[in-house]
Amino acid sequence: MPMVCPGGFDTCPVTLAARERFRKNNTDVASPGYFAQTLDNGIKMEATSTRRAGLERFTFPKGSKPYFVLDLANDLPASFAGGRMDIDPVKGRITLGGLWGSSFGPGSYNYQAFACYDILDGGKQKLSEYGVWTGMTSEDFQAYGLGQTSLNLTRNLIGGVYESGALFSFDGKPQQINMRVGISFVSADQACANAESEVGDASFEEIVARSKALWNEKLSKVEIDLKNTPANVTEMLYSSLYRSSLTPNNATGETQGPFAGTTHPYFDSLYCSWDTFRTFYPLMALHSPVEFAEIVDNYIDGWRKLGWMPECRANNLPGWTQGGSSADPIVGHFAITYHNEAAALGIDLDELYTAMLADAEINPPEWNTLGRQIDVYKQYGYVPFGVLDPNSVGRQTREGSRTLEYAFEDFAVRQVALLLNKTDDVAKYTNRSLFYRNVWDPSVVSDGFHGFAQKRLSNGTFVHTNPVDCSPNDTDENRECSLQGDNVVGFYESSSWEYSWFAPHDTAHLIELMGGNDTFVKRLDHFFSAGYYLAGNEPSFQTPIGYHYANQPTRSVDQVRDVVFTNFDITPAGLPGNDDQAAMASLLVFHLLGLYPVPSTSQFLVLSPMTPKFTIHNSYLNVSTTVTTKGFDARSVQKTIPKGAAAYVKSVSVNGVVQANRCHFDFYDVFRVGGDVVIEVTADKSSVNSCGAGLPESVSTGGFAQVR
Repeated sequence: MPMVCPGGFDTCPVTLAARERFRKNNTDVASPGYFAQTLDNGIKMEATSTRRAGLERFTFPKGSKPYFVLDLANDLPASFAGGRMDIDPVKGRITLGGLWGSSFGPGSYNYQAFACYDILDGGKQKLSEYGVWTGMTSEDFQAYGLGQTSLNLTRNLIGGVYESGALFSFDGKPQQINMRVGISFVSADQACANAESEVGDASFEEIVARSKALWNEKLSKVEIDLKNTPANVTEMLYSSLYRSSLTPNNATGETQGPFAGTTHPYFDSLYCSWDTFRTFYPLMALHSPVEFAEIVDNYIDGWRKLGWMPECRANNLPGWTQGGSSADPIVGHFAITYHNEAAALGIDLDELYTAMLADAEINPPEWNTLGRQIDVYKQYGYVPFGVLDPNSVGRQTREGSRTLEYAFEDFAVRQVALLLNKTDDVAKYTNRSLFYRNVWDPSVVSDGFHGFAQKRLSNGTFVHTNPVDCSPNDTDENRECSLQGDNVVGFYESSSWEYSWFAPHDTAHLIELMGGNDTFVKRLDHFFSAGYYLAGNEPSFQTPIGYHYANQPTRSVDQVRDVVFTNFDITPAGLPGNDDQAAMASLLVFHLLGLYPVPSTSQFLVLSPMTPKFTIHNSYLNVSTTVTTKGFDARSVQKTIPKGAAAYVKSVSVNGVVQANRCHFDFYDVFRVGGDVVIEVTADKSSVNSCGAGLPESVSTGGFAQVR
């Protein structure tokens, strides 16, 4: 934290609360590889980065003496569990390292992290004062150690936040200060080596240029017709593609704990697989199979080291399980789309399948962070509420949503079993993928609609909760809806109104459960108009395209337009809540491109692109696929499509061949081989409100009978 301290060293505000400052309005400058903002005291801060290092540049008001606070102890959840900091004033290097805790996981676990700051800019800058400090905000206490060069602190057992770090200044009142920083999960020495190898003596401008080049290469995997695409669509699309490339971060060579020294790729911030299996990895599969394969290997390595694939790892620590073993649809999607290339990409499909079977068959002793509560699920055909489970522990909540998620995870296992010709397993996991039906209570009525998912006792009795509970229309502000132990609703971060739509692999039967096509469509309409839909909640991602399965695809187009322009924008409020490791970003990309993936399959649902042309480049397959929107009308790109604006899919042709179906196509016919796709749109909504030759696939109607 840069600052000016006119009263000298021991007057600098060092604690978090004391040093807090506002930034000047409208001074944020951000682009891939660069960020800057100016504080209200006139200090400008700039940053650029490499994979494990970066440069920071600070410009001070003329005539002021630059001071800096370097914080050792504080992170967002105030979880510091001890560490040390050392100042080498001759070398101009400050190293630090310590233990911290997860921000979304058990507090009993700690990870280690290290940093290395080179503060003399290769001898161009000279230190004036240096030392250490400590403080406690609760006691309004700040103590300074001028000239002291080390801190060695253990965990504060009595509790409360205590703060410590370094404080230093520079000679000669230089207006600009440059610092190089390296980070590591292994050691302070490795943090320094990372900075030396990745930045070296390169200038700030050189690192910005390198970073910009890397980002241009990444973002150019999706090209659009810039001239004729609405400007807000361009900005939303590329901002989303940028965020879709930030994490998981490649921490290969930076491993600790059970993964220390692994010879496999290592990625951190799998935050969380429940958020990302729906759209994030299917988007990666379109343009970056090499990186996708490395991440899949990383998931499999979790099984190698721990017995189950990871769910929500961040900072090397396991996070909370939300839906079950959501790694299964992630690695399943890779297997279905890239099984021909898997060996060349370093993936053994038999090993991948064995890891999936561990998730599906082996009950971990503690399933809050890894795996599923699988024994009782297999015994009852659903996750029972209030069941005696003598062999494992976990929070006994979310029985309805966990059953729905487990069933879809079983579908992912089924898909890979089909790929590998495991005939008996195909039958077994097909059956288990239909267990979502076992928590369907046809007697529950809400807003005049019959049948909702509910939690259920082990004796088969349903435990009724109001489907409105935990929805945006819930009037009880104190109701717990997440991972809390007193969440009695039966669903995770969601209502039964929302989660009852979740059977992406078998929507045809869901339509039957809801009373047939007409009732299904009316219920979908009501779901959106009554305000039950949550754009920022992953279980709702596919719901706006549900009309496809009822053979009314034009309604899907209308609904997706409404979803996009009600919930996304290019303003600071342009996301519907947390981006959830680019779950929202990747969803928006698919909406803007007029597509939606069905995870663990090679099927894409076809909507209406919001750009006249886009090309997806897959350098590994050496193919490019261009999708042209014939008849594109920019007037349609708004919340409500005006009468006379062309937006509804009239026909789909692939490499010159008109398809019999205009609601879906297959990865293997399109993105696997490349070429040209033409989606012709019309304003005549009534003439094209059907899918043509067939509906999107569902297990219960014989769909997904083979893999490509």
